[in-house]
Amino acid sequence: MTMSRREDRDGRLLVAPTVLVVLAFAVLPFAAVVLFAFLDVRLVDIPRLYLDDLDFTGENLATVWGSPRFWSAAGTTVVYAAASSAGAVLCGLAVALALRKPFRGRGLVRALVLVPYVLPVVAATTIWKTLLNPGYGLVNAVGTDWLGWAAPVAFLTTTSRDVGPFTVPVALLTVIAFEVWKTAPLAFLFITARLQVVPGDIEEAAQIDGAGKTRVFRHLLLPELAGVMALLAVLRFLWSFQNFNDIYLLTGGAGGTEVLAVRVYTELVVRANIGTASATGLLMTGMLLAVVAVYAWMLKRGKA
Repeated sequence: MTMSRREDRDGRLLVAPTVLVVLAFAVLPFAAVVLFAFLDVRLVDIPRLYLDDLDFTGENLATVWGSPRFWSAAGTTVVYAAASSAGAVLCGLAVALALRKPFRGRGLVRALVLVPYVLPVVAATTIWKTLLNPGYGLVNAVGTDWLGWAAPVAFLTTTSRDVGPFTVPVALLTVIAFEVWKTAPLAFLFITARLQVVPGDIEEAAQIDGAGKTRVFRHLLLPELAGVMALLAVLRFLWSFQNFNDIYLLTGGAGGTEVLAVRVYTELVVRANIGTASATGLLMTGMLLAVVAVYAWMLKRGKA
């Protein structure tokens, strides 16, 4: 065996464990989702399911596609993912700029900013549910005693509330605020790392020439940060689009917060219909692939 063939064999052996893990935990489960999406089967039928009993049908996809609750959940998911990703990136940018200049205790403040991101989601949601509780929560206590609220607000179960001429989706805004609070530290970390490599002499020269902070940010810093901010926005949108834990632990999908991930759980666990649950998940995957395709097209167009 020649040296090149030995190197090729050794390389294949080295990547074989990774390939097996990806096949076992990513490819095979997704293939099962695709299979169940086109089968007329319920969850209780799986232990007694044999190959000769498979009944392929497109009824699951047709049922989900024609369901008003699916489209309602899809709209809620898009709003939730877009608002939370934009909010996380903008909040991370604001905090990164605020903590850019050295001051005493900056390292400690930066470490504290990262606490929400590393906090376990169960602990974080428990803290928020306690603070927002309409009976004994601190937020409602401050609102009724100091801000003049007529009555406590059930932030996690109220679908909407009129605030002046506007109708505010209370529960949805609450879970969006939680997602921004939980994930903005990641954006802060990436943006801070990018700010560290921005040439300082160009910024100093612009300030000497009379450019104010707004112009320096708009014409010098923002172009440097545009790439990492766009990447963060896309990644956060993809992660938020399929987020389940935060919303389920906070509201369980109540109050107009039923996103597609919660919808899949409802179809699978509550209704025990693995076919419609798989079809919903398959449609979710198609939507995410569309977002990735648009982002890839934008990258290719930008490099052209």
